Amino acid sequence: MKSTHPSIVLQFCPFCGSKNFIWDNVNSHTCLSCGKKMYVNAAGATIALIYNEKQELLFTIRKHQPAKGTLDLPGGFINIEETAEHCVVREVKEELNLDVQSVSYCTSLPNTYEYKGLTYFTIDMVFVCKVNDFSSLKAHDDVADYCFMPVEKVVLNDLGLNSVRTLIQGLQSSIKK
Repeated sequence: MKSTHPSIVLQFCPFCGSKNFIWDNVNSHTCLSCGKKMYVNAAGATIALIYNEKQELLFTIRKHQPAKGTLDLPGGFINIEETAEHCVVREVKEELNLDVQSVSYCTSLPNTYEYKGLTYFTIDMVFVCKVNDFSSLKAHDDVADYCFMPVEKVVLNDLGLNSVRTLIQGLQSSIKK
């Protein structure tokens, strides 16, 4: 299924139902009938960097589309009225059954997420997460499996999402310096 930009999918004004709902070619629609505006903004998402005692990074294997079967990092979408920090802790627990002791903000990356024919724009916030005990580690939720791997050994084409690929490429570059 080809993914579709919101400028194509959103054809009717959600306020008055008019078909005069015009995309501004940047980030919003304006209704020419009622004058209201609807913005298409980036959704917040998180990514967890979790290292074991050997300084290997914990990767997940995606269970579902998009990018089913590819390497990923734990994380997910931030719920309404949830902080990014709470989200990353929750997602690590849901996906891998691990308890995060602390989180430290690292960086953010823009991304697109293709899901059921619609392109979602995200801002992926990356956190280094400290986990003391890996004994309960188990793939759950939308994770098919997991593995620990040295960052420098990761093949970038094995990563399914652009923001994760950009992040790992940056980590690999900093190791080579």
